[in-house]
Parts: sequence; C-alpha cells; structure tokens
Amino acid sequence: MTDRHATPHDAHAEHAHDDHAHGHDDHGNDHASHGTRGSYLKGFFLSVLLTAVPFWAVMTGAFKDPSTAALVIMLFAVLQIIVHMIYFLHMNTKSENGWTMMALIFTIILVVITLSGSIWVMYHMNTNMMPMQAAVDM
Repeated sequence: MTDRHATPHDAHAEHAHDDHAHGHDDHGNDHASHGTRGSYLKGFFLSVLLTAVPFWAVMTGAFKDPSTAALVIMLFAVLQIIVHMIYFLHMNTKSENGWTMMALIFTIILVVITLSGSIWVMYHMNTNMMPMQAAVDM
C-alpha cells in the first residue's frame, strides 16, 4: 500500500531511515571515532607491554615482598583497562554527550565500594574468627 500523497520530504526521511537501519549513522556532530589501524596497533602494543612487564617481574622474582608485587600487578591491570577503554572501546568525554563517561565513573565507584567492602569483611572475619588449628586442638 503506497501513499499517493507522499512528499519529497517523506521520501528523504524514508531514505534516511533506511541508511540508519544499515548502520550508516549520519547525525552530523555526534560521530563516534572508530579508530585507525595505527591507533589499534598502538593499543595492541601497549596491552602486550602492560601484560608482559608484570608477568616478567613475577616470573623473575623482581619483587621480594608479595604485597608490592600485588600492588604493581593491580596498577598495571588498571592501566590496561584504561588502554582498552581508550583504544578499543573509543570511550572519551565527547562520545554520546559524556553519558558513557558518567556510566563508567558510576561503575568504577560501585566496583571500588564492592571490592573494598569485601576485603574489609574478609579481613575482619579472618582476624575475629577462631583459627582452624585452635578449633582442631579443642
């Protein structure tokens, strides 16, 4: 069923809708960067480096203190997350009018609260509960 009273504007709107449905986003000022081969390679090499350095440090015993090793590994993990978000997920403050960055900040806050709360609970349970050896000796 075709509309006999269709205007050229309607035909243009239908064509624009068809383009949008096929992934051709033509909204003007809100274009998301899809990256270049160079940026993907840069992200890849940074990811490999941020994986290889902590792996090498642990395998060679560069850290004498286990807590220092854990801290350095976590630091490199956070850096790797940032590299992935920038180079592979193309997240920045301009994409989607900043909403992706706000969602990221909210997620980070929730993760920090959850992890720090879990570590706090486990630490206090470990220090305040009866050790297993003492329970066996009774």
